[in-house]
Amino acid sequence: MGPLEGLKIIELSGIGPGPFCGMMLADMGADVVCIDRAAKPMLNPATDCTRRGKRSIMLDLKVVEGRNIFLALVEKADALLEGFRPGVMERLGLGPEDCMARNQRLVYGRMTGWGQTGPLSQAAGHDINYISLTGALHAIGRKGETPVPPLNLVGDFGGGGMFLAYGMVCALLEAQKSGTGQVIDAAMTDGSALLMTMIHSFAEQGMWSPQRESNLLDGGAHFYGVYETLDGKYISIGPIEPQFYALLLEKAGLDEDEFREQNDAAQWPELKRKLETVFKTRSRDEWCELMEGSEACFAPVLDIHEAPQHPHNRARQTYIMVDGMAQPAPAPRFSRTIPEVAFAPHEPGADTEVLLKEWGVAGPS
Repeated sequence: MGPLEGLKIIELSGIGPGPFCGMMLADMGADVVCIDRAAKPMLNPATDCTRRGKRSIMLDLKVVEGRNIFLALVEKADALLEGFRPGVMERLGLGPEDCMARNQRLVYGRMTGWGQTGPLSQAAGHDINYISLTGALHAIGRKGETPVPPLNLVGDFGGGGMFLAYGMVCALLEAQKSGTGQVIDAAMTDGSALLMTMIHSFAEQGMWSPQRESNLLDGGAHFYGVYETLDGKYISIGPIEPQFYALLLEKAGLDEDEFREQNDAAQWPELKRKLETVFKTRSRDEWCELMEGSEACFAPVLDIHEAPQHPHNRARQTYIMVDGMAQPAPAPRFSRTIPEVAFAPHEPGADTEVLLKEWGVAGPS
């Protein structure tokens, strides 16, 4: 009963941001049909979380019969999404013009790194390249060291898949009013650039230096960062507001006069060294007992296996079990149309016969 229940969405199989976008839509109740190819997938479909809640059809889009079935599905769909390089779908005869000629209300979502246009549009690339071009990667890392890739969260998933999902829902809402679909050009360069909006504001106001680990939010400030504990684990602190900062000093037993000038950037390196010494005097659990849940803006740094077991995450069911596999739950939360994972990942092609019959489309001869 998710908020997108009743919408029919076609997803061209891939890996990374496109499937993540499809997963988000499926989590919200949309009927997402993945068009799979005979080629062996990179990830094991049985444990690929981005396939959850989706059904699968096996089609060969390089042959006339496969393309005809695809276009027949397009006639019944509200939207489709694909993640090929610009021009690939057009060469197959399945580009936006071809599909929207069959269904003028169709929302056509396109996921690429560089975008559909521009001098780099045909170049190969990955998340790390896209966030390099927008200033995001340059800002992350330690002073005097090379930038640190933030996994592939900023380009692939934050700047890519989530923006495509947002764009598709916007276009679907508009199509309900106008009766006409449109194309969404979701580029990871555009999305990761937009994620840097507040940093641009800081820079314009003279509050941001391009030198890494010299700013409020990049680990430069002693009161906003990660510290090692006695047992070799880590905790994070972020008391930006003065009242929260005062509480951190109190709970950590720190001299208020020594740490008085919270926002004097010249003192940050020395104060950080002092905090490093203090936080190594207790274990992570001991610091949790002292500070967690207070207004000191504190949290333990958990690994991917620890996170699902934390009491807060357990209470909110932030992680769920699907077919015996722990994974993040659908988000965000809704008060009435509550989203849930409909079923575990299906094998490629598992639903071909049933789904074609359900959609009223003739199958392969």
